[in-house]
Amino acid sequence: MEALGDPAAILPLIGALALAGAAIGFLAGLFGVGGGAISVPVFFEIFRGLGYPPEISMPLAVGTSLAVIVPTSISSALGHHRKGTLDKDLLRIWALPILVGVLFGAAIARVAPPSVFQAVFVVVALINAAKLLTGGKGWRLADSLPGATTMRLSGAGIGLVSAIMGIGGGAISNLFLTLHGVPIHRAISTSAGVGVLIAIPGTIGYMLAGLGRPDLPSYSVGYVSLAAFALTIPASLLTTRAGVALAHRLSRRRLEIAFGSFLALVALRFLWELVRQAFG
Repeated sequence: MEALGDPAAILPLIGALALAGAAIGFLAGLFGVGGGAISVPVFFEIFRGLGYPPEISMPLAVGTSLAVIVPTSISSALGHHRKGTLDKDLLRIWALPILVGVLFGAAIARVAPPSVFQAVFVVVALINAAKLLTGGKGWRLADSLPGATTMRLSGAGIGLVSAIMGIGGGAISNLFLTLHGVPIHRAISTSAGVGVLIAIPGTIGYMLAGLGRPDLPSYSVGYVSLAAFALTIPASLLTTRAGVALAHRLSRRRLEIAFGSFLALVALRFLWELVRQAFG
């Protein structure tokens, strides 16, 4: 990032990324999400502030977000595994389909306009928020998980949408699991593992998708900013355990309200961005 050479800009930039990293790590532990719902809008605003157009800023924010999610999701998944609520059998079923979906999502990132990323983000976040805030009454597709074929198809869909949104898939997999009767604590814990399955191939895919573009910031590999990654990670790793500990102390209903409120705020933020682009 060129602004790193400007003394007047470097301290606010480092501070903003450190705060974002702390929030990302805490949310990863608390909600089983990778924190992309925080990091994507933060990175987007930072890259826009540095003068990059939306067609660069948005995929760069998404790719960098996925890179940041790699260590935070691993830390979160290990924390939930120690609590005994991470479903490893489910993760084995989803592993390959999620990989396929993520690779398709990264390929779409090379040609899609910024509004596609933002619109997907808004729709998925609002649906999940509505389900959580209403207590899930009437939001039940089945009392148990479907068969292997449907599970694999759902895994591919989760990987595809998550790669486009720049998230670790926690919000989407959490919605899918709770719609099929999985308890919220188990769903959140398993969603942390989903973040690992999505973030690693997603990061590689966005790196490859952006290779060869001459208009990317310095210290970037494709659509991943190594400078933003390095400035965000330390704080995120420090706060993940605190999020995991709080998640296992909260009641089911409080956890649902907290997660739903968080997703609604993020969705409204991107909805405002879409409206501004359309009428601004």
